[in-house]
Amino acid sequence: MATSSKASGFGSRGSMHSIPGGRHFKDTKTAVRGGPKLFPSFPSEAQRWPQDPRCRAREPDRTGISGLQIKEIAMNRKQKRLVLALAAFVSLDAAATPHFGAWQDPVPAPGVNTAAAEGCPIESPTGRNLYFMSTRDGGQGSLDNWRADWNAALKAWNPAENLGAVVNSTAADYCPTPLPGKWLLFVSSRENSEDCTACIPTPTPPAGSPPAGDLFLTRENPAKGWATPVHLNSYPDGPNTRGWEYSPSVVETAEGTFLFFSSDGYADSQGQDIYMSRQRDDGSFGPGEKVVELSTTADDRMPNVRRDGLEIVFSSSRGGSGQDIYASTRPDTASPWSPPTLIPNPNINTPGSETRATLSGDGRRLYFGRKVDSNDPGDIFVSKRTRER
Repeated sequence: MATSSKASGFGSRGSMHSIPGGRHFKDTKTAVRGGPKLFPSFPSEAQRWPQDPRCRAREPDRTGISGLQIKEIAMNRKQKRLVLALAAFVSLDAAATPHFGAWQDPVPAPGVNTAAAEGCPIESPTGRNLYFMSTRDGGQGSLDNWRADWNAALKAWNPAENLGAVVNSTAADYCPTPLPGKWLLFVSSRENSEDCTACIPTPTPPAGSPPAGDLFLTRENPAKGWATPVHLNSYPDGPNTRGWEYSPSVVETAEGTFLFFSSDGYADSQGQDIYMSRQRDDGSFGPGEKVVELSTTADDRMPNVRRDGLEIVFSSSRGGSGQDIYASTRPDTASPWSPPTLIPNPNINTPGSETRATLSGDGRRLYFGRKVDSNDPGDIFVSKRTRER
């Protein structure tokens, strides 16, 4: 989906900030790597907002995948030239397959939980923000997407802000997934979310599920706010169905860019299953293909892939005691996933329900939602692990 962005400011450096877990990040200007490259058929900023100097492409995020991209950039009205732009930087973290220690006992995410329901947590690519779903007061509908900023001094998340009436609606809006370049994928049951004439009939909803929803895409402009969300199209033109699509997760690999999600709306669905959609040349995503090595006849839902594409976490009822968090790995992004295993810490997986697990960009933090029982609205928890090499 194409934008009118221009490149500027390659190679600048910023100040250092602390983020959860004690590590630091450089306050570099985030690349619009998820803009012209990732979603080239998204309506341009000129079509969606008035032009603003802050809408330009910025320095690539050093935490992204490696590789050089040649971008043809308009330098002025009279000439164009090819600029060799570093799309992402090779870091020591990406030099070898990482190995991690065991997950520590989880704690409530500091500064996030209320008496209302909180769930669907995920860090932003920089680690400076936490996006999540909540039913707290101040929202637009039954479920809304919220965002909190990390407070390094307090070692907690600041009070969260509602993402507003463009992202959120009077319907259910949840499972936010922030991407580089201020893009945001999320799930919504808004009015046009079930327009799918070629889909199978709406399946029976999973127990305790929000209304059936589809995957939507939007982008934040620092000056003008959020763009009108775009529906990712329905089967066979896109990944959405008449069923429940959950937890979009995008990963860029040497084999292409892929969208992972769960759904129960495909002909081969056996309850919620894990699906993968390949990005097309025009930037759109095609219909989902079941990831058979991750899916069972149980309820397998809400996948999240680590940034390097070598680890995936998701929740499943295959153990017979409600939703628990499972993990799978692979040696490289061209290989199949290993048989999923239950995360072994008994204080992560409990007799309650653990859902929508997500990994931080460096793979050291695991966020998830938990409901102790049917009377518990749900809270957000976080576990940490160390990287051994």
